[in-house]
Amino acid sequence: MTVSEAAEQVGLTTYTLRWYEQEGLVEPVGRDSAGRRRYTQQDLDWLILLTRLRRTGMPVRDMRRYAELAREGDATLADRRHIFEEHRDRVQARIAELEEDLKVLNYKIEVYGKMEQGLC
Repeated sequence: MTVSEAAEQVGLTTYTLRWYEQEGLVEPVGRDSAGRRRYTQQDLDWLILLTRLRRTGMPVRDMRRYAELAREGDATLADRRHIFEEHRDRVQARIAELEEDLKVLNYKIEVYGKMEQGLC
């Protein structure tokens, strides 16, 4: 798969995909005989994981550390799990905040609906 095809598959721009490589988040991708990047399904799976981590707010430094640990192999499983556990805790806290924010929005929508109907 070409760089543009891979970028489209995972929802990134080609620029961002190349940036991920430069930042060490992605191992060097294989190339064809003309020197063009060729992505495998394994590369795409890794990129999907990275995009999910970013979408949930994981800092790039943590993503980079995770990528480094993953390259070191199974001896780093506990460290990788720890990174994910800490991130999960941050995500759960953010979800709780968003749920509280949603309650306020729903309340305001309800009040304005009643006001429009002359019920308040």
